[in-house]
Amino acid sequence: MKTRFDSLTPQLIQQRQQVHEICRQFGRSPSKGNLKRLKQLLKACGEQVVIESGFYCDYGDRISLGHRVFININCTILDGGQVTLGDDCLIGPNVQLLAVSHDSDPTLRLEKHNYAQDISIGNNVWLGSGVIIIGGVKVGDNAVIGAGSVVTKDVAPGYLYAGNPARKIKKL
Repeated sequence: MKTRFDSLTPQLIQQRQQVHEICRQFGRSPSKGNLKRLKQLLKACGEQVVIESGFYCDYGDRISLGHRVFININCTILDGGQVTLGDDCLIGPNVQLLAVSHDSDPTLRLEKHNYAQDISIGNNVWLGSGVIIIGGVKVGDNAVIGAGSVVTKDVAPGYLYAGNPARKIKKL
């Protein structure tokens, strides 16, 4: 379900500016202190979570990470909607989780509406390098998404998906 929201309110602009600054500080110096500040932004963060440098998000408080999640370099999460990653997820370099969208109609797009749609990623999922997942997608437990794939529809548990758009390749 899409939820319309206004990202240009003073409150959300200020929140994004603060979160972006924490992300920039972590990117420049991925120290334990900066990582701790980054994790404190999140709605939930499990134990033994590793986040490599180059992590960016908009709000942080809409992101929930399970235990033992590994997020490789240059991950971008546009968290207009809730973004949930289950336990033991592996997120490859340059992955984008995009839980926000805009109007496709050019006239409506001038109104600058944003639409949030949640992203849910199950347990023990591996997202290969450069994967893009759009809002509204659910990825089932134990799934693998091949490098460079664009995921526009739900992913069945225990399957390999790949391509643009991502398609079911085989049972794992």
